[in-house]
Amino acid sequence: MSGGTGTVTGRCPPNAPELGSGAGTAFHRTTELPLGCLPTSPACARAHADAVLHEWGLAHLADDAVMIVSELTTNAYDASAIWPDKPPMALRLSADDTRLLIEVWDHSPDDPAPAGADADSEIGRGLTIVDALAARWGVEHHADRLKAVWAEMEIPGPRSSTHKTASIVEH
Repeated sequence: MSGGTGTVTGRCPPNAPELGSGAGTAFHRTTELPLGCLPTSPACARAHADAVLHEWGLAHLADDAVMIVSELTTNAYDASAIWPDKPPMALRLSADDTRLLIEVWDHSPDDPAPAGADADSEIGRGLTIVDALAARWGVEHHADRLKAVWAEMEIPGPRSSTHKTASIVEH
Protein backbone atom coordinates (compact mmCIF):
# COMPACT_ATOMS: atom_id res chain seq x y z
CA MET A 1 0.00 0.00 0.00
CA SER A 2 1.29 3.46 -0.82
CA GLY A 3 -0.03 6.96 -0.38
CA GLY A 4 -1.67 6.44 3.01
CA THR A 5 -5.26 5.33 2.61
CA GLY A 6 -5.38 6.73 -0.89
CA THR A 7 -3.77 4.14 -3.14
CA VAL A 8 -3.73 0.37 -3.08
CA THR A 9 -2.45 -1.84 -5.86
CA GLY A 10 -4.03 -5.03 -7.13
CA ARG A 11 -7.64 -6.10 -7.44
CA CYS A 12 -10.13 -6.51 -4.69
CA PRO A 13 -11.39 -9.21 -4.65
CA PRO A 14 -8.33 -10.79 -6.22
CA ASN A 15 -8.56 -11.06 -10.01
CA ALA A 16 -11.63 -8.83 -10.13
CA PRO A 17 -11.89 -7.08 -13.49
CA GLU A 18 -12.18 -3.35 -13.90
CA LEU A 19 -15.80 -2.34 -13.87
CA GLY A 20 -17.23 -0.82 -17.01
CA SER A 21 -19.29 1.89 -15.39
CA GLY A 22 -19.29 3.62 -18.74
CA ALA A 23 -17.53 6.62 -17.25
CA GLY A 24 -15.02 6.76 -20.09
CA THR A 25 -11.58 7.66 -18.78
CA ALA A 26 -9.15 6.11 -16.33
CA PHE A 27 -9.38 6.99 -12.66
CA HIS A 28 -6.28 8.48 -11.09
CA ARG A 29 -7.11 7.68 -7.44
CA THR A 30 -8.16 4.20 -6.28
CA THR A 31 -8.38 2.43 -2.95
CA GLU A 32 -9.54 -1.10 -2.22
CA LEU A 33 -10.57 -2.59 1.11
CA PRO A 34 -11.12 -6.35 1.49
CA LEU A 35 -13.87 -7.14 3.98
CA GLY A 36 -14.76 -10.34 5.76
CA CYS A 37 -18.38 -11.42 5.85
CA LEU A 38 -18.88 -9.92 9.31
CA PRO A 39 -21.61 -7.73 10.82
CA THR A 40 -18.95 -5.05 11.46
CA SER A 41 -17.90 -4.82 7.80
CA PRO A 42 -20.27 -1.94 6.87
CA ALA A 43 -18.88 0.16 9.74
CA CYS A 44 -15.30 -0.55 8.62
CA ALA A 45 -16.21 0.37 5.04
CA ARG A 46 -17.83 3.64 6.17
CA ALA A 47 -14.78 4.64 8.21
CA HIS A 48 -12.42 3.80 5.34
CA ALA A 49 -14.49 5.75 2.81
CA ASP A 50 -14.72 8.80 5.06
CA ALA A 51 -10.96 8.84 5.72
CA VAL A 52 -10.07 8.34 2.05
CA LEU A 53 -12.44 11.03 0.77
CA HIS A 54 -11.03 13.54 3.24
CA GLU A 55 -7.49 12.60 2.20
CA TRP A 56 -8.40 13.00 -1.47
CA GLY A 57 -9.85 16.48 -0.87
CA LEU A 58 -13.40 15.25 -1.46
CA ALA A 59 -14.75 15.93 2.03
CA HIS A 60 -17.72 17.73 0.46
CA LEU A 61 -18.88 14.35 -0.93
CA ALA A 62 -18.11 12.34 2.19
CA ASP A 63 -21.53 12.36 3.91
CA ASP A 64 -23.43 11.19 0.83
CA ALA A 65 -20.70 8.79 -0.30
CA VAL A 66 -20.47 7.21 3.16
CA MET A 67 -24.25 6.71 3.13
CA ILE A 68 -23.99 4.92 -0.24
CA VAL A 69 -21.10 2.80 1.05
CA SER A 70 -23.15 1.92 4.11
CA GLU A 71 -26.18 0.83 2.10
CA LEU A 72 -24.19 -1.17 -0.46
CA THR A 73 -21.98 -2.94 2.09
CA THR A 74 -24.99 -3.76 4.27
CA ASN A 75 -26.71 -5.29 1.23
CA ALA A 76 -23.53 -7.23 0.37
CA TYR A 77 -23.24 -8.53 3.92
CA ASP A 78 -26.90 -9.60 3.96
CA ALA A 79 -26.44 -11.37 0.60
CA SER A 80 -23.18 -13.05 1.65
CA ALA A 81 -24.07 -14.08 5.19
CA ILE A 82 -26.60 -16.65 3.97
CA TRP A 83 -23.86 -18.70 2.25
CA PRO A 84 -22.29 -21.47 4.37
CA ASP A 85 -18.74 -20.43 3.41
CA LYS A 86 -19.40 -16.73 4.25
CA PRO A 87 -17.44 -15.45 1.21
CA PRO A 88 -15.50 -12.20 1.56
CA MET A 89 -16.64 -8.84 0.24
CA ALA A 90 -14.70 -5.79 -0.91
CA LEU A 91 -15.03 -2.03 -1.28
CA ARG A 92 -13.31 -0.09 -4.04
CA LEU A 93 -13.39 3.69 -4.40
CA SER A 94 -12.06 5.36 -7.55
CA ALA A 95 -12.01 9.03 -8.49
CA ASP A 96 -10.90 11.38 -11.20
CA ASP A 97 -11.58 15.10 -11.59
CA THR A 98 -15.28 14.67 -12.41
CA ARG A 99 -16.60 11.58 -10.63
CA LEU A 100 -16.33 9.19 -7.72
CA LEU A 101 -17.07 5.53 -8.33
CA ILE A 102 -18.10 3.37 -5.36
CA GLU A 103 -18.04 -0.41 -5.91
CA VAL A 104 -19.00 -3.11 -3.44
CA TRP A 105 -18.12 -6.67 -4.44
CA ASP A 106 -19.74 -9.84 -3.12
CA HIS A 107 -20.22 -13.45 -4.21
CA SER A 108 -24.01 -13.61 -4.30
CA PRO A 109 -25.47 -14.20 -7.76
CA ASP A 110 -28.60 -12.29 -6.77
CA ASP A 111 -29.17 -8.68 -7.75
CA PRO A 112 -30.02 -6.29 -4.96
CA ALA A 113 -33.74 -5.60 -5.01
CA PRO A 114 -35.56 -2.63 -3.55
CA ALA A 115 -37.56 -3.69 -0.52
CA GLY A 116 -40.99 -2.27 0.14
CA ALA A 117 -40.68 -0.03 3.20
CA ASP A 118 -43.60 1.56 5.05
CA ALA A 119 -43.39 5.10 6.34
CA ASP A 120 -42.42 3.83 9.82
CA SER A 121 -39.95 1.15 8.71
CA GLU A 122 -36.28 1.55 9.64
CA ILE A 123 -35.09 -0.89 6.94
CA GLY A 124 -35.78 -1.43 3.25
CA ARG A 125 -34.81 1.98 1.90
CA GLY A 126 -31.19 1.26 0.92
CA LEU A 127 -31.46 1.28 -2.86
CA THR A 128 -33.87 4.22 -2.76
CA ILE A 129 -31.19 6.14 -0.87
CA VAL A 130 -28.48 5.04 -3.33
CA ASP A 131 -30.68 6.13 -6.24
CA ALA A 132 -31.30 9.52 -4.63
CA LEU A 133 -27.63 10.22 -3.87
CA ALA A 134 -25.88 8.75 -6.92
CA ALA A 135 -25.86 10.15 -10.45
CA ARG A 136 -26.24 6.53 -11.57
CA TRP A 137 -25.78 3.02 -10.23
CA GLY A 138 -25.89 -0.53 -11.42
CA VAL A 139 -24.82 -4.14 -11.05
CA GLU A 140 -22.16 -6.08 -12.97
CA HIS A 141 -21.95 -9.88 -12.82
CA HIS A 142 -18.73 -11.80 -13.31
CA ALA A 143 -17.67 -15.46 -13.11
CA ASP A 144 -18.00 -17.57 -9.97
CA ARG A 145 -20.96 -15.68 -8.47
CA LEU A 146 -18.79 -12.55 -8.27
CA LYS A 147 -20.71 -9.32 -8.69
CA ALA A 148 -20.20 -5.64 -8.06
CA VAL A 149 -22.88 -3.15 -7.21
CA TRP A 150 -21.61 0.29 -8.12
CA ALA A 151 -22.71 3.87 -7.70
CA GLU A 152 -21.25 6.92 -9.36
CA MET A 153 -21.29 10.39 -7.85
CA GLU A 154 -20.42 13.49 -9.78
CA ILE A 155 -17.77 15.81 -8.41
CA PRO A 156 -19.25 19.30 -8.77
CA GLY A 157 -17.64 21.31 -11.51
CA PRO A 158 -18.37 22.87 -14.89
CA ARG A 159 -18.94 19.48 -16.61
CA SER A 160 -21.43 18.03 -14.08
CA SER A 161 -24.93 17.01 -15.12
CA THR A 162 -27.90 15.57 -13.24
CA HIS A 163 -28.74 12.65 -15.54
CA LYS A 164 -29.44 9.42 -13.63
CA THR A 165 -29.30 5.84 -14.87
CA ALA A 166 -29.32 2.35 -13.40
CA SER A 167 -28.07 -0.73 -15.17
CA ILE A 168 -27.40 -4.42 -14.78
CA VAL A 169 -24.61 -5.94 -16.85
CA GLU A 170 -24.02 -9.66 -17.33
CA HIS A 171 -20.50 -10.86 -18.23
